Amino acid sequence: MSTTARQWVTQSSKNIGRVEIADIFRIYGSEYIKNHRPPFSHLKVMRAIENCRTSALGGHVEKCDHCGFERISYNSCRNRHCPKCQAMAKADWLEKRKAELLPVGYFHNVFTLPHELNLIILANKEVIYNLLFKAVAETLQEFAADPKHHLGGKLGFTAVLHTWNQKLSSHTHLHCVIPGGVLSWDNKRWIHARGNFLFPIKPLSRVFRGKFLDFLNQAFNDSLLIFPGKAALFKTKQGFKTLVNQLWKKDWVLYSKEPFGGPEKVLDYLGRYTHRVAISNYRIISVKNAMVTFSYRDRNDNDKIKYLTVKADEFIRRFLLHVLPKSYVRIRHFGFLANKCKKKNLAYCRKALKCECEPPEPVKMNARAMLLYLTGEDLNKCPHCKIGTMYISMELPKIPSRYLVPQGIDSS
Repeated sequence: MSTTARQWVTQSSKNIGRVEIADIFRIYGSEYIKNHRPPFSHLKVMRAIENCRTSALGGHVEKCDHCGFERISYNSCRNRHCPKCQAMAKADWLEKRKAELLPVGYFHNVFTLPHELNLIILANKEVIYNLLFKAVAETLQEFAADPKHHLGGKLGFTAVLHTWNQKLSSHTHLHCVIPGGVLSWDNKRWIHARGNFLFPIKPLSRVFRGKFLDFLNQAFNDSLLIFPGKAALFKTKQGFKTLVNQLWKKDWVLYSKEPFGGPEKVLDYLGRYTHRVAISNYRIISVKNAMVTFSYRDRNDNDKIKYLTVKADEFIRRFLLHVLPKSYVRIRHFGFLANKCKKKNLAYCRKALKCECEPPEPVKMNARAMLLYLTGEDLNKCPHCKIGTMYISMELPKIPSRYLVPQGIDSS
């Protein structure tokens, strides 16, 4: 997907002219690196976000064939942690999901790991995230297969990993979008879930807790976990056992929402969660005297919008908490929606549901066509005269950026 399209999405956003995460990295990143010595993966994310849509990545000049108007389009970094590089990726992903929706209600469950695990999670991201996916998948499939829960068949669902809360603190959880029913074992019947109820929350939470802690114990016994810094408290068998016993006594948080009002609502929901980064640029209110103020939604106070001010160093630290391991897949499909058997199983589901119409084929188009399709805006048309067509008149090489203090930032 072209970088020009990604640039247009950014330029047309609400954040034009405001301070961005890239600005904070440019001004305060060097001091943060000096004080914290972050791993290479964090440095790579910081550099990518700093350079996104600047001369450092090169680009091209576009010119109107009617009035001669010119504009510069710099390339984007395409890093998945960059808040400016997700809009088109999200639109493309959602377009492909249209063909997978079934004419049934969809449920939304959220499985959250207790904060007592945060120190271990941050030191063992890939291992713990994999255990979370595994525990959730086995729990949901076990409940779906048991006839006493009024189903008794094969479940399918999509799970999206999030690792943050609104204040950018560590908060590891899976958002699961689940069709309201199961496919029978012989692939001939669709068994509907009850109208506003999928599985009982308390038993589901207890089974999830048991499975995850069993997997966690096994990972400890297999020496798959490391315990640096403050996590060293749990390195010994006794220290780890004490933590596990403490976690067994807690009620683990499991959130369940009423089914969505149709497939279109499912897409709207997925669009808000699948390609989200820890914080978007529009939430950054101000940067002054090495302090960053950003907005957050207070879930404990009727979702009121509030403001939090932290040191720039602390803001960067919180943002980098959520850098994923290299190539880690944070959106996964399970059961009859698993990638290896999805096409065949969806055909069984539609036949069982007596769907008369064929699922829509994903729209295959380039970035300019996608933006025209989604927004009605034509990137090819000259924004100045509204008559001519823009064409690439010159390629721009990569030139290292000279980092200047952007307007609105007091770097003192």
